Amino acid sequence: MKNVAVDEIEYIELCVGDLLQSTRFFTDALGFRRVAEGGPETGLEAQRCVLMQQGRCRVLLTQGLTPESPTSEYVQRHGDGVRDIALRTPDLVATYAHVIERGAHPVREPAILQDGHGRRVLKATVQAMGDVVHSLIEREGPWEGFLPPGLRAVDAPQAPAKELFSGLDHVAICLTPGTLDAMVRFYTEAFGFRQSHEENVKTHGSGMNSKVVQSPSGRICFPMQEPISHENPGQIGEFLARHGGPGVQHLAMLSPDIVASARQLRTQGIEFLDIPAAYYDRLEGRLGPIPLDLGPLREMGILVDRDAWGLLLQSFTRSVHPRQTLFFEAVERKDARGFGGANIRALYEAVEHELSRAQS
Repeated sequence: MKNVAVDEIEYIELCVGDLLQSTRFFTDALGFRRVAEGGPETGLEAQRCVLMQQGRCRVLLTQGLTPESPTSEYVQRHGDGVRDIALRTPDLVATYAHVIERGAHPVREPAILQDGHGRRVLKATVQAMGDVVHSLIEREGPWEGFLPPGLRAVDAPQAPAKELFSGLDHVAICLTPGTLDAMVRFYTEAFGFRQSHEENVKTHGSGMNSKVVQSPSGRICFPMQEPISHENPGQIGEFLARHGGPGVQHLAMLSPDIVASARQLRTQGIEFLDIPAAYYDRLEGRLGPIPLDLGPLREMGILVDRDAWGLLLQSFTRSVHPRQTLFFEAVERKDARGFGGANIRALYEAVEHELSRAQS
């Protein structure tokens, strides 16, 4: 697709029921900085927003101000969750025409707007899965200075010399059974992405099918999962039921030092999933010798996977939302290109091992 491409995530919009509480969580617990805000006084209709940033990841927190606002209706249906994965394109008109021609459903036609600095912005929106959309954005100037339309910069603290995260690694999406292949086709045909990974996991009680699509630049990455059946929906089915349909399950943040990041996050009130001891007892038997000190990994609940290129370290937070839906993942890549698919089966097996040992 010549000049028809999306090459980076501009921001993730997260609809929330309590903007003040969510802002405090992102600053105090996750280490983000507040860089911009907006509301009716800046031209936003029936909503108030705060733009958070850490590394090259930006999260736009949005709260509806009336029960009838689209944001309030989203939160009513899904709880706090990701509504918009905004994508940057160098040619909005051509990209929008192409994705519509290839089957994307239009939500908002292209329009000329101004960003928070008064610079020209072209924006359009198309449907993704469920109530999740993609805003397509063509803008002037560097990424660092871009503020979404309707937001104004605030006096924010300087970024610390050592941030916990350098950016967004991937956005994980849960789909209803039988829709995974159609969504892969949607991204490959409409957006020019490629499928890079596939993992199918089946256990005694449930299972999942997973495929990963990535942009040509590699900077946009969507692992997508569906339950293997309606009869055995498992953890993906639990998300779909609690969330009220397909959507973003977690945001994976890239860390230069996951042990240090996890340790700092714990001191800031973040809780991580408990990993069974059996997982670490069986780790080197599954992956072979690992050139890492397993002590801190075990202490911090960090998972390890190996692919043809290197090692992947990952750790998952507990959800802080009443519906127990959206959560976060910390990722450190030691040359690995995968997404820890083998850890899913290993965790299932470790949990089953722990249960059988406890019952014996």
